[in-house]
Amino acid sequence: MDGIQHKTVIVNGINMHIAEKGEGPLILFLHGFPELWYSWRNQINGLAALGYRALAPDLRGFGGTDAPDSVADYTCCHVVGDLIALLDTVAPPEKEDKVFVVGHDWGAIIAWYLCLFRPDRVKALFNLSVPFIPYDPRFKPVETWKAFYGKDHYIVRFQEPGVIEAEFAEIGVGRAVLELLSYRVPDPLYLPKGNLFGYPLDSPVNLPPWLSEKDADCYATQFQITGITGALNYYRNFDRNWELSAPWWKSLIKVPVKFAMGDLDLVYTMPGMKDYIHNGGFKRDVPFLEEALVINGVSHWIHQEIPDQINQLLFDFFSKFH
Repeated sequence: MDGIQHKTVIVNGINMHIAEKGEGPLILFLHGFPELWYSWRNQINGLAALGYRALAPDLRGFGGTDAPDSVADYTCCHVVGDLIALLDTVAPPEKEDKVFVVGHDWGAIIAWYLCLFRPDRVKALFNLSVPFIPYDPRFKPVETWKAFYGKDHYIVRFQEPGVIEAEFAEIGVGRAVLELLSYRVPDPLYLPKGNLFGYPLDSPVNLPPWLSEKDADCYATQFQITGITGALNYYRNFDRNWELSAPWWKSLIKVPVKFAMGDLDLVYTMPGMKDYIHNGGFKRDVPFLEEALVINGVSHWIHQEIPDQINQLLFDFFSKFH
């Protein structure tokens, strides 16, 4: 696709598929759920044309990268460990000690952890859709979501291994992935048993304008091949990640950061999120935050919905650090 090169590298004991293009300062793109390196196709081409080396892996459990069997192998420490090993391979510290990082959804969460654990490897971060949520010993994540939203909330439904996989299999994993990617309202996502997405199975998925049939087929086919368990295991480590991050209680993100999300993003409408972003909490925890943009009319899939605008924002921000 447009000169994008693909290879497999061994990192942290697993085989990781990466896609890359261009020459220049490295930008590491981290995808979310249920996505792939392919989610960054527009950024890879756009930023490579602007003088960057754009690199997007399939994170562990996704796409062409290995998916370990154990749920416990998908913690923030495992995934950040993968990325450090990847950087040591593709941008060794003696040549490029710090790189630019862009994350979205789970990729954004992992990027925050990367900056928390290894700020020495990050030149600047541009995160999308998920702001930094610091460790708070009072709120265990899954039980907090269940208290707010109930047992049908998607994060709660994803917790029990094998259960949601079986339900997705009944409607087709590919269809389930496309339903998730087509969700673009600012309301919580509920997945009630027996009526996951509220549509008859003989009705077509109503794809959003930014997701072509070709793009949809790429996602659906890949997840049909690999299954979705590895991807779901990230959610099954929310509580474990909370426990692991306890030593970083009250630690700050101390790299330059810019952030953007859409006002139709379901994350933006979570309880307390708007107040945190706009009234000082986010800036307190991320003191080098340059700006937190909220873009009207855009949903969770911001980098795919408005790729040209995101590419320009990335270029404008990263060009300050050459």
